[in-house]
Amino acid sequence: MYKIGFDNEKYIELQSAHIRRRIDKFDGKLYLEFGGKLFDDFHAARVLPGFAPDSKVRMLTQLKDEAEIVIVISASDIEKNKVRGDLGITYDLDVLRLIDAFRALGLLVGSVVLTRWGDQPAALKFQSRLESLGVRVYRHYEIEGYPSDIDRIVSDEGYGKNDYIETSRSLVVVTAPGPGSGKMAVCMSQLYHDNKCGIHSGYAKFETFPIWNLPLKHPVNIAYEAATADLNDMNMIDPFHLEAYGQTTVNYNRDVEIFPVVDAMFRRISGESPYKSPTDMGVNMAGNCIVDNDAVCDAARKEIVRRYYAALTRQRKDNGPKNEIDKLKLLMQTAAIDPEARNVSVAANAKAEATGKPATAIELPDGTIVTGKTSRLLGAASAALLNALKTLASIDDAIDLISPEILEPITNLKIGLLGSKNPRLHPDELLIALSICAVHDPIAAKATAQLSKLCHCEMHSTVILAASDEHTLKKLGINLTCDPVYETKKLYHG
Repeated sequence: MYKIGFDNEKYIELQSAHIRRRIDKFDGKLYLEFGGKLFDDFHAARVLPGFAPDSKVRMLTQLKDEAEIVIVISASDIEKNKVRGDLGITYDLDVLRLIDAFRALGLLVGSVVLTRWGDQPAALKFQSRLESLGVRVYRHYEIEGYPSDIDRIVSDEGYGKNDYIETSRSLVVVTAPGPGSGKMAVCMSQLYHDNKCGIHSGYAKFETFPIWNLPLKHPVNIAYEAATADLNDMNMIDPFHLEAYGQTTVNYNRDVEIFPVVDAMFRRISGESPYKSPTDMGVNMAGNCIVDNDAVCDAARKEIVRRYYAALTRQRKDNGPKNEIDKLKLLMQTAAIDPEARNVSVAANAKAEATGKPATAIELPDGTIVTGKTSRLLGAASAALLNALKTLASIDDAIDLISPEILEPITNLKIGLLGSKNPRLHPDELLIALSICAVHDPIAAKATAQLSKLCHCEMHSTVILAASDEHTLKKLGINLTCDPVYETKKLYHG
């Protein structure tokens, strides 16, 4: 059952005010490294129920008169055609998507920085494309000995070789399509150039997770480790903060490991460091906006289990690393979670065992669980969706929501003209058919009106679903997991 545990409006107000105070600390010029997803932070929305996926960018719109965006992308990632796993598009295309999205919200995109520059052909081509579109482009180079050789890094042979990014606003938000793009290095390079020009600018970091003022073993922080299990990130007590203030806070291993280097860079650039710990560098206020800890803990535990199932599925699809699954098992033990206790998984597998066919189960907002089985014209996921809508609308199960007059022509088209071997309707096809029926059938219209209630519902399939099915369910806001099993024994599953 979905229960609000996070005050989103308080978060937006508190976060924007805190960033303004940090800007003032540095004479009105702050480079803010923005980690995580800006527009579609669904992980945060799942583990902090009430958090809107676009909360961070909505917060930025409150600062839009003071802010400009700098997007960072590694030239090496362009050359390798690196793809965002969640969107299925290359990093360079995601840069264009981000520019459009920021501009649509009235935010200024000042420039794009190509890091780790080495005259890569694909990067050169992308720079030309950006410039033809009127976007300013800067180049930053690999520095020999980075990040340990401070003398070289903080010199004209290091940061001094990089292009100086011209900015016009007091808040410069440095973001990227994904991790490892070089956001922090871009910020530090700007501090170096600003200092040479006599500008006292500052740096801060905005990462939602781990939440620094929650306990190390809080389910929300464990869920973050689960989300990054493939990267082998690890939450830990910030030893620098504990030593400086006697206060226990949580950070993650990469920030703790790099802090001595960052601290040394600050001292070399400006003579002193404004921060005593990695926690000091952060500006995240999410922990102050949790209004129901029990609801948040429950949501985070569910997310850890979902991550476990997702890892099992990835391994089945492409023989992914087993150490990710091993780490997730340890995290579930730490959080006292039994993956077998996922209600929809139990219900779906019971249905599959009873029918001898793939099955799906959905848990509705009131805790009711409905199931769906594979039939001649409907896949299990589609059947479960239809049954869920009937239950939500209090429609008798014996009533056909989609007329055979609609179903048969669709299946005939798929098989006869489009060459499909599967006559069963996928979820997107089912919803289109239902919408057509709703034009003249008030009962179908009543069922269609329930679609928004599926948001935040849990769902489990006893077989791996097609990518298009997962995409449709994600759009509905349904949290899907699958058993790591394919419906057929074919070698290729397109």
